[in-house]
Amino acid sequence: MVRRLVIGAAGQLGIELVLRMQSEFGAAAVDISDIRVPDNESVMRSKFLHLDATDEGTISKILEEGQYDEVYHLAAMLSATGEKKPLAAWDLNMQSLLHILEAAKDGWVKRVFWPSSIAVFGPLTPKNNVPQNAPLDPTTVYGISKQAGEFWCRYYHEKYGVDVRSVRYPGLIGHRSTPGGGTTDYAVEIYECAARGKSYTCFLKADQALPMMYMDDAVRGTLELMRAPKDQIRVRTSYNLGAMSFTPSEIGESIRQQKPEFQLNYIPDQRQAIAESWPCSIDDSDAKEDWGWQAKIMIDDMTNIMLDALSTTNETLEP
Repeated sequence: MVRRLVIGAAGQLGIELVLRMQSEFGAAAVDISDIRVPDNESVMRSKFLHLDATDEGTISKILEEGQYDEVYHLAAMLSATGEKKPLAAWDLNMQSLLHILEAAKDGWVKRVFWPSSIAVFGPLTPKNNVPQNAPLDPTTVYGISKQAGEFWCRYYHEKYGVDVRSVRYPGLIGHRSTPGGGTTDYAVEIYECAARGKSYTCFLKADQALPMMYMDDAVRGTLELMRAPKDQIRVRTSYNLGAMSFTPSEIGESIRQQKPEFQLNYIPDQRQAIAESWPCSIDDSDAKEDWGWQAKIMIDDMTNIMLDALSTTNETLEP
């Protein structure tokens, strides 16, 4: 049996990834870890290991004893939160990755997944259809740590033969967990308010386009990348991964197809400057060519899924 460990399993992406793995491989085939216990009962069907990702000694012990075939290292402090705690964000995002790469170099892990982000791009990056090898020009601590992490991944692959794989996620939208402090979290918040029959005040401008992806596509793409034969992985920094691009006003229009009364207002805050430094759309042709990536869920389908799921959740929570 292939043994897998998900670090950061209590986060937005971690919960979704673990649930998919449990469905495909069985709960016993994946161990989970985080500094806090996941609040999802289904996720906790897998073995839980308490882990501070910055604690090198604990990580080394867990990986040496576990002898995992695959480690999915998702622990990170995201863009908006990271700007409030820049040194803590750098320490968590950077040191934890280096601990994992060292363990893989020493042979305790066979294959590593580590997520990068569109936050590696910045003012010098083209705004539309950003190519794989576009200039990396991050303006946030989160983006700086992801840029550095990409080159550390390539370094460990080229120098030590570590099989580490990565994608640059756009904004991720899902309904099974709470967002973790990212600039693109507005999209999840819009759906949550719409499902409750409430208005929403967006912290970005109405016309701010950003690359986005429904969570199920992101999880599927992650697992497809990890299944791909090693000789097909040509990019050892991080693959561009794209799906759709939309503005807050466009997502509001999609919601109003079902909920005509939905009210959407705009009061941009400091997160608007972060969003303006990022591209509007992504060219992911390298991922398509190398390992067959293809997004499936677009905005109106996503709206249907999100509103149905969140409305059901709200009904369950009502006293």
